[in-house]
Amino acid sequence: MEYFEIIGNNKLEGCVTPQGSKNEALQIIAATILTDHKVTIKNIPNIRDVNILIDILDNLGVTIKKINNNIYSFQAKTINLNYLFSENYKKSTLLIRGSILLIGPLLSRYGFVKMFNPGGDKIGRRKIDTHLLALKHMGAVINFYHNTFDISCKKLKGGYIILEEASVTGTANIIMASVLAKGKTYIYNAACDPYITQLCIMLCNMGAQISGIRSNLLIINGVDYLIGTQHNISSDIIEIGSFIGLSAVTNSNIRINNIDMEFMHVIINNFKKLGINIDIINNDILITDNKHYSISKYIDGSILTISDAPWPGLTPDLISIIIVTAIQAEGNILIHQKMFESRLFFVDKLIDMGGQIILCDPHRAVVMGLNRKNNLQGTNMTSPDIRAGVSLLIAALSANGKSIIKNIEQIDRGYENIDKKINLIGGKINRIFI
Repeated sequence: MEYFEIIGNNKLEGCVTPQGSKNEALQIIAATILTDHKVTIKNIPNIRDVNILIDILDNLGVTIKKINNNIYSFQAKTINLNYLFSENYKKSTLLIRGSILLIGPLLSRYGFVKMFNPGGDKIGRRKIDTHLLALKHMGAVINFYHNTFDISCKKLKGGYIILEEASVTGTANIIMASVLAKGKTYIYNAACDPYITQLCIMLCNMGAQISGIRSNLLIINGVDYLIGTQHNISSDIIEIGSFIGLSAVTNSNIRINNIDMEFMHVIINNFKKLGINIDIINNDILITDNKHYSISKYIDGSILTISDAPWPGLTPDLISIIIVTAIQAEGNILIHQKMFESRLFFVDKLIDMGGQIILCDPHRAVVMGLNRKNNLQGTNMTSPDIRAGVSLLIAALSANGKSIIKNIEQIDRGYENIDKKINLIGGKINRIFI
């Protein structure tokens, strides 16, 4: 086990380069199963969730070659379906939410998949009915017993699918199931997040026929086979948002390099609502001069609300970062977390550190900005999930004194060497092994 020891209240300065997108990487890696040709993927982040999924594919029989630290090739000539019945497969799938992305490609190409209730962040119920009901509509037979799903279909058939929620992983699974299905598939209320856009682009490069990319209506004509390709994973918008928040709270000067700006505007706009100075220079973001930042109000003078929503709304993965960023702002703000049940309970620790926050209910919190009149105070904490863990890390870096964060395996699931990256720009984070 490991934990972080953080000495806070240090001003940071320097450049950081974001990792490849965690959420995109999980979908892209799963999609390599759809062809027996070689697929080369660049900019794969070296993080726990991605590495577990790569191990699962390796045990399934996919030929995987590591070309360098962030470039891999995958070739799924044959798949060992017997591995799906092993205890090792069960344990691995229970570790990460991303394991659910194996359903679409395995069912589409091999006609069978076994899946267990997937793991991941403990942020409330995360049902998979959206995935399963759509697959059932395409002809899949689903047997459920002891938290295990056996899903089979000799040949999936296209049809009209209306997703009950704009689920990102649900949309990804149905896309991957549809590209080799018989006939045409219409996916209504599809998620149109950057990860889905990137997945569709890669699949089209492999020979898939997908129209409506970047919209919430996807039309897919099934093809007989897909070919190999190369794909470059885009920069992680959640990590970028985390560094914007870190820079503001610690009043630091940080430049974030080599960003895919196409997907950043909604995130930048929400941080600007907090009054943060953000400059865009070509493909870089520069965050400076945030000793004083003031939360904006609505035109009628009422208190601002920031809430999460399906894309192009604000991703729920940044709600915890928005909360910790608002702590040192001037003004008040209501944060409304709509999409998950239990994602705000981590604010108790921010309150213990001196943050002026009222947790109204499991979905809403009011932050009353300190305007740098008081610093947070270091304390001992435990990371409950990936994004809350990084929010607590940001709080600790801005606080007086020493903080301890345990269960940092959660943070490592989504952030590549976050301690080393921050230390290079002046942070003081020790990773302690016990």
